Amino acid sequence: MNDFRAPRWLPGGHVQTIWPVLFSRRFDGTRPVYRRERWTTPDGDFVDVDWQGEDAQGDAGPLLVLFHGLEGSSSSHYAQAFAAEARRRGWRFAVPHFRGCSGEINLAPRAYHSGDHEEVGWMLARFRALHFGPIVAVGVSLGGNALLRFVEEAGASAAERVRAVAAVSAPLDLAAGGRAIGRGFGRQVYTRMFMRSMKKKALVKLGQHPGLFDVRAMRAARDLRDFDEIFTGPLHGFAGADDYYARSSAKAQLHRIRIPALVLNARNDPFLPASALPRPGEVGPCVTLWQPAHGGHVGFADGRWPGHLQTLPGRVAGWLGDHL
Repeated sequence: MNDFRAPRWLPGGHVQTIWPVLFSRRFDGTRPVYRRERWTTPDGDFVDVDWQGEDAQGDAGPLLVLFHGLEGSSSSHYAQAFAAEARRRGWRFAVPHFRGCSGEINLAPRAYHSGDHEEVGWMLARFRALHFGPIVAVGVSLGGNALLRFVEEAGASAAERVRAVAAVSAPLDLAAGGRAIGRGFGRQVYTRMFMRSMKKKALVKLGQHPGLFDVRAMRAARDLRDFDEIFTGPLHGFAGADDYYARSSAKAQLHRIRIPALVLNARNDPFLPASALPRPGEVGPCVTLWQPAHGGHVGFADGRWPGHLQTLPGRVAGWLGDHL
């Protein structure tokens, strides 16, 4: 994937980010069909897990678990593309939704965040208890950073739950990423899109738990840093946005990873500048860096117009498969 080049008809990081979401083919043939399970969390809340295909209890084949990105779901373009790749390989496939992302607001006075490694660890432990065969995991964007934070914190014990992991377009330096999408085109398009969805959910959460945060400050929030200062940080045990970014960014702790981990970031990703990407000397021996010049943010469309999304999951699943 280091040699990935976008088609000539798809120029620039922003176009390579937006076009695949709207127009590129996510799969050939049959749309992924999911079966939903609801899991009760240790704090009495719930998460919804979408499994591809019928119940396969006792299956000893590989299971690919996908952790979605900010405001993503099993219907996201990348999730459907990875589901198709898993089906092609004969692997089981599952998408656990972070709290509030499955179409129904969660119950607890919390949501999810980029450093949610305890939640990721709990989810992988549940998968390990349910599935007999080997497990590999891919995290996309926010889900990629959270997955890396889990394997960083778990060290060698991560191998008890997952054989290998891959992070695609993870915002490894949350402060740098926030600055990147908080100005110019990013502020007008990506920030507005996320803020519409996140503020709406936050206000519903306030209705569940009156006094949870300052509603006037939330209504006045204009970017992700504002949101994280008012909501994400305080609700999840951080002093504020700066503390959240510092303690949740995966980049500084990549040297702690003790299982095979692929970290894939396009150098033209508008969500994270190339200058913030890790260098080979900053990661441990278990980490493989793929940093192609093209791809945008979770884009990587390939082929003739309007493009397809099979190249990314094919290369990533191939890398994961080498570690089964």
